[in-house]
Amino acid sequence: MINEGAFQINPRITLAPALQAWEIYLNDQGSSPHTITAFLGDLRLFASFLPPDRQVGEISLADLNNFLRWMEHERDVPCSPKTLARRITSLKSFFRWLHEGGVIPANPAEQVVQKSVRSPLPEILSPEEVESILETAQAYRQQADPDFRSFLLFTLILETGIKKGECLSLSPNHIQLDSPDNPLLFIRYASPQNRYKERKLKLSQDWIAAYQEYRLHHDLDDRLFPWSARMLEYILEDLGKDAGMTKRVSFSMCRWTCAVQDWRSGMEPNKIRQKLGISEVQWREISRKLQILSKDESSEDASEENGS
Repeated sequence: MINEGAFQINPRITLAPALQAWEIYLNDQGSSPHTITAFLGDLRLFASFLPPDRQVGEISLADLNNFLRWMEHERDVPCSPKTLARRITSLKSFFRWLHEGGVIPANPAEQVVQKSVRSPLPEILSPEEVESILETAQAYRQQADPDFRSFLLFTLILETGIKKGECLSLSPNHIQLDSPDNPLLFIRYASPQNRYKERKLKLSQDWIAAYQEYRLHHDLDDRLFPWSARMLEYILEDLGKDAGMTKRVSFSMCRWTCAVQDWRSGMEPNKIRQKLGISEVQWREISRKLQILSKDESSEDASEENGS
């Protein structure tokens, strides 16, 4: 039988205390707060579907399938394919824990059909396109009326892979220059539930040099980029157009390009996940896409080398 904290789990226990014990287990395993919140939310919805006195040892495959059918077709709240797939994963994880812990003799979720959701692959920049954009951004810096923010913004996302919202909340004190040989960007979150997303990211010496130039021409008080989200998207889009791109350059495209570059360089996958600030649940789908995108680029490189 499973013992988690003050909870001793047996087949006669109901879902509510079983979920409390499962939460303790997930925390002990180092699962991210996002993962724990999602899993528990899914199982609490399942618990609300069943009679309140239903014991975990009495839950059957029919109960699970009835719940999933209710979510898909009978509940008033829409359930997207992505949400349905995650809830199936939550059910499988919970009942596998009960079964492997010896609480239940058979796993009723084992035969539930997992429904995978495949979203389209994101568009990324090729190395040649990155180089063309960098050349254009450098040219901006040397104009009679120089533009320093385009180069700084584009290279920051390309180096760190940060999200648009994270970029908007940056202030100069998030840039740590205490160690000249190891400058860092500190991504912070005000909400305690998002603390797992906080991280320190390496910055190149080239970016620091551009930043020192940029701060001489801009009054930076509270924000590193004191413009709206839409304006920053326009900056990237215009940069791409002036570089001759047919693609619409965006935060998302630059973030994915950063991740693919790290993947192809051989960075350890979990380090990429931590760098991007995403949960283990999100990583499953993202890592699959990174594998495909990296292979696609490798295939194109090989074709060019072979003259095909």
